[in-house]
Amino acid sequence: MASTSAAGRRASAGARPLARATLARRHRAKSIKNAIEATSAKVTSSVATETRKDFPILNQKTESGAQLVYLDNAATSQKPNQVVDAHMFYYKDYNSNVHRGVHYLSAKATNAYERARAKIGKFINAKTDREVVFTRNASEAINLVANTWGTANLKAGDEIILSVLEHHSNIVPWQLLAERTGCVLKFVGLTKDTQELDLDELRSLVNKKTKLITTAHVSNVLGSTAPVREIVKLARGVGAKVLLDACQSVPHMKVDVQALGVDWIVGSGHKMCGPTGIGFLWGRMDVLETMPPWMGGGEMIADVFLENSTYAEPPARFEAGTPAIAEAIALGEACDYLTKIGMDRIHDYEVEMGAYLYEKLSAVEGVTIYGPPPSRGRASLCAFNVDGIHANDVCTLLDQSGVACRSGHHCTQPLHRYLNAAGSARASLYFYNTPDEIDVFIDALRTTIAFFRDIE
Repeated sequence: MASTSAAGRRASAGARPLARATLARRHRAKSIKNAIEATSAKVTSSVATETRKDFPILNQKTESGAQLVYLDNAATSQKPNQVVDAHMFYYKDYNSNVHRGVHYLSAKATNAYERARAKIGKFINAKTDREVVFTRNASEAINLVANTWGTANLKAGDEIILSVLEHHSNIVPWQLLAERTGCVLKFVGLTKDTQELDLDELRSLVNKKTKLITTAHVSNVLGSTAPVREIVKLARGVGAKVLLDACQSVPHMKVDVQALGVDWIVGSGHKMCGPTGIGFLWGRMDVLETMPPWMGGGEMIADVFLENSTYAEPPARFEAGTPAIAEAIALGEACDYLTKIGMDRIHDYEVEMGAYLYEKLSAVEGVTIYGPPPSRGRASLCAFNVDGIHANDVCTLLDQSGVACRSGHHCTQPLHRYLNAAGSARASLYFYNTPDEIDVFIDALRTTIAFFRDIE
C-alpha cells in the first residue's frame, strides 16, 4: 500500500526531507513517463494510438463540455467497431437459431456460433473448444460450478478456501452452497506490507478436508496477481480442485489454461472488448464430464422420455435453451481483435502505463493507494482514497472534468472492510489509454482535492 498523507510524511521525515522526497517522487514519475514516451514510443504508437480509431466512443465531449477520459475499464471495456459490426451483422445477415436446423440461415448461424467457441478456446489455449461453455457472464459460470460439481461432491465438513479480496461473484455462490451442504468456507487474508494474498496463511489452512481453492487471478481492487503455481501445488497435495476468477486477467495478459494447471477459469466478455450478456466457463474435460446438468431444457439433452431424460456431453450439457448467439459471435470477434494486437504487447504496454499511473497518483498529497507497488507486479489499475473526502465526491468532481472513474466497493465489500475503508475510487486502464489521459486525470484530481480543501 502506498500512503502519501502529509501528516504521515512529516512525522517521519520533517519539512526538508519532505521536500526532497516530493522532488524525488516527481523525478521518478517524470522518468517513467519519459521512458514510456522515448524507449517505448513504438509500443505506445502501435498499441494506444493505432487502436483508438476503432473506438469512436472515446472521441466525445461529456455533458460538462470536457473531453472524455475513460478510466473505468475494470468495470467494462469499450468495444471496437469490429465487435459492434459483428454483433449487428448477425442480426442483419443471418439471424437464426443455432443447432438442429438444416436450412441455410441456421447452418450459417451455427457455424459462426461454434467458430466463436473455437476462437475462445484458442485464445486461452484450451486442449479442445469442447472445454469452453458459454454462460451469461462470469457470475453464472461460478454458479454453474457451485451448483453442479459443488452439489455433487461436497458434504458437511468439507472445506473451500477463498480469500478476502474476492469479488462478490466468487463468494456468494459458495455461501449458498455452504447453506445447502454444510461445507465450510475459510478465507485467506493479505500480507501486511504489500496487501497481496498471504501464501503462508494459505499453507496453514490447506488440509485433507480442503476440496476447493478459488480466488481471483487478478484483484479488481488491489491489482495483485495470485501465485497460481503455488496454489495449484498446495491443492494437488490434498486432492483439491482450483477455480480461478480470470475476469481481470484474460483481457490484459496471455492466459494459458494448460500452463496454469487449474480445473476451471471463468471469464467475462464485456471486460475484454466483447458485448455484455456473455461470458464463459473453461473446465478440464475430465472434470466437466463428471459434472451433472444444472439447468434443464432444450439443447442440453440427449433423449427425453416422459419418465426420465439423458443428457448431452459437455459443453452442450450446460447450455440449456437458446443461447446468446450474437453476443457469442461478437465475443469471438473480440478474441480475434485482441489476438491481432498481441496479448504480450498489450500486457507490456499496460505494465508501463500502470507504473506511470501509480507513480503519478502516489505523488498526490493525501492519497492512499491499495495493493502492491509496481515492483511486485500489479495490474494497470489503482483503487485509492483521499484523506477526508468520500470516494463518490471525488469521482463526481472528476466527472466534471471528463474523467470517468468508478467509486464504491467494486463488489468487494469484505475486502473494503478488511482495509477499513467504506469504499474507494478506482482508475483502471486498458490498451487504448494514453499517458496524456493519466496526466489529465491527475490534474483533475488535484483540482478536486483543492476544491474540497478550500471549503473545509
